[in-house]
Amino acid sequence: MRYLYLTTLFFTSQALFAQSGTVKGKITQINGINALPGISVYLDDTKYGSASNANGNYTIKNIPIGNYTLVVSAIGYFTLTEEVKIEENKTTVANFPMIESISTLSEITVTSGSTGIKDIPGSVYYISPKAIEKFSYTDINRTLRAVPGVNLQEEDGFGLRPNIGLRGTGTERSSKITIMEDGVLMAPAPYAAPAAYYFPTIGRMQAIEILKGSSQIKYGPYTTGGAINLISTQIPKDFSARINLLAGSYGSKNLHAYVGNSHKNVAYVVETYQFGSDGFKNLDGGGSTGFDKKDYLAKVRINTNEDAKIYQSLTFKAGQVNEISNETYLGLTQEDFDATPYRRYFGSQVDNIKTEQTQLSLTHGVKFSNFFDINTTLYNTKLARNWYKLDNVKDGAGNITNIVDILEQPYDYKEAYDIIRGSSSVNDDALFVKANNRSYSSQGVQTVLGFNFTTNSISHDIDVGFRLHSDQMDRFQWVDEYAMDKGVMELTKSGTPGTESNRIESAKAFATYIQYKLVLGNFTAIPGIRYENMTLSKQDYGKNDPERTGAGLSERSNEVEVFIPGIGLDYKFTPYLSTFAGVHKGFSPPGSKEGTRPEKSVNYELGTRFSKTALSGEAVLFVNNYSNLLGTDLAAGGGGGTSELYNAGEVLTKGLEFQLTYDLLGPNANTPFRLPLSVVYTYTDSKFKNDFDSENGNWGQVSAGDDFPYLANNQITFIVGLEHHKFNINLSGRYMGEMRTEPGQGAIPANEKTEAYFILDASANYSIHKNISLFTNATNLTNKVYLVSRQPAGLRPGMPIAFNLGIKASF
Repeated sequence: MRYLYLTTLFFTSQALFAQSGTVKGKITQINGINALPGISVYLDDTKYGSASNANGNYTIKNIPIGNYTLVVSAIGYFTLTEEVKIEENKTTVANFPMIESISTLSEITVTSGSTGIKDIPGSVYYISPKAIEKFSYTDINRTLRAVPGVNLQEEDGFGLRPNIGLRGTGTERSSKITIMEDGVLMAPAPYAAPAAYYFPTIGRMQAIEILKGSSQIKYGPYTTGGAINLISTQIPKDFSARINLLAGSYGSKNLHAYVGNSHKNVAYVVETYQFGSDGFKNLDGGGSTGFDKKDYLAKVRINTNEDAKIYQSLTFKAGQVNEISNETYLGLTQEDFDATPYRRYFGSQVDNIKTEQTQLSLTHGVKFSNFFDINTTLYNTKLARNWYKLDNVKDGAGNITNIVDILEQPYDYKEAYDIIRGSSSVNDDALFVKANNRSYSSQGVQTVLGFNFTTNSISHDIDVGFRLHSDQMDRFQWVDEYAMDKGVMELTKSGTPGTESNRIESAKAFATYIQYKLVLGNFTAIPGIRYENMTLSKQDYGKNDPERTGAGLSERSNEVEVFIPGIGLDYKFTPYLSTFAGVHKGFSPPGSKEGTRPEKSVNYELGTRFSKTALSGEAVLFVNNYSNLLGTDLAAGGGGGTSELYNAGEVLTKGLEFQLTYDLLGPNANTPFRLPLSVVYTYTDSKFKNDFDSENGNWGQVSAGDDFPYLANNQITFIVGLEHHKFNINLSGRYMGEMRTEPGQGAIPANEKTEAYFILDASANYSIHKNISLFTNATNLTNKVYLVSRQPAGLRPGMPIAFNLGIKASF
């Protein structure tokens, strides 16, 4: 009887398998050539699914015969569907070219995806939606660390006010790079006061483009190191909604939600990103050291029919960001950092920053034909912020000392140091808390005309751009006085607004460029030239005129014009291997101070790219030769806080960027799994070539041959993942070499450096339904205590170990 049962079971199972079929195919980018690995492919409303391998191929076997809807989806691409019929013992073939969901951006955007980047002669990097989604970071520092050539200096542990440089430009408040969102300048006052106390929320961005080398001259005014363009969530092609809910360590909470749809002639998306934390530092006497940030954005587009003879669209974008952060400039002494690195002194208990940023833009696009289009954007951004923070301390003898000096030499200023640590003060005006109140505005109009045509076997693309821009920073500040009573700060005198810094700095600028792309067979050349004309002005009302009557008004202005040429060349030896080279002029505006010259440099790069199936890589040598580098007197950099620019003279920066990506399971592995590994290495060496005194600046006395501060010679990042269409697990490691905190040569004194460190992060995602997944991540897995900076005042730690857990749903 048992044998009869087994025989029946055997033939039944054979019959079942005989009544099944297979579907297979290849997933590529829109060009139909470049394979896309890791794309989810499944039969709707069934358990049958797979993912494309390194070659873009997928196979789903043992599917019962019948009619199905085959769904192809991936973060950052439009979802594709196709009706398929599964027949007995037959294989159905279905190939899909994927369309990136950012491809609807206007031509002001650098490029629409990684395919275009491979055709740009120059070092360009694209962080895809999938890469962003892997770890779901809210910290831009952690997102950018996988990009070669990026220099980062952490500050608050959350990335709220990042310090970013490219190719050794300097990192202070990201003031030496061009920051954009959807191709629009996003620094609060990019010409007059570029120090970025606001940075777009990385958590709501769909992708990021980083341009270095000659390809960036379209996106001034800062053309030495590069430009970063953050691409916001695009209006979806069909109805789409998403909600992510995460919570974790230190009371952290994170909500990201959007909904959008496109109809025939109107489309929209509405989005919010809200996150906050109680903070990981421990304030003496108790209290929050965290933050709360809320970001709202909406886009509405009206357009003609897609088949209109002349297609036009008009897109309105509006956003607002509100933040309250209990953050301080007051760090720790070396002794206190060694004992309790996450401590916050009593003297910082009232420190906080409040910001409100709004952005409005209106973009008109018109496509006259496949060969000619025009995109024009009107934009306006405003930022109001007040960073209320401890500045100076008075001892019983009446000596007033800045917090920078107190923390550097605590026993030379012992009474002031004890007051910061909570000892009762003799004077009622012992603690001077400055309201660093500033408002910014930035507005303008920019237009890009795009032409393309072919003559014989030569392809021509011409972009011509214009921008008329103005911006302003208004400082209207005051100082409140406090007494310290057994660890409690008591307000004894409220200052009068306008009796501290009381000035307006403004800029008016006109910029234009023309860039020409020629493609002849395997050879590509992109020459271009940019022109900038600007007037930079300052009106200082002084500390004795809060009503701004103009009685003691001091005015100055500086007019600058410059031509910025550049050229990039690329040659493809094979479809998989190419080399590129470029040279361009670097420039940064000089400010309004008499005698301050523009920052100028000549920048070179030489690189090679390789990409075939499971293996891709890039290596680039770069040199930035400055005839004049500009320093900035920023309080954030440990300086006096005047924000004045000063000439630092000649500097030579050189380095190597290297990236390698490989699927460890190989291109032909017959498995539903992928094991991608990415390694990124950056070497940077930067030295001053002359002697100078930065006076009140944060560099002090500099000698020829001194190394540039806060610039690690070596940075290494690796990311490895295990990917399946149902789940993925990712591990990221970051090594940051030691850095000088002040210019110098030879062995670095212990009190003038940050030690090298290695940090591990991890994340995991599991799909419990085609629309719902569980997500978790962990940062600083080994709970490494590490020093990230000795400025603005004192030592500052990186974030300790932290976890987040949540759910992601999309519809």
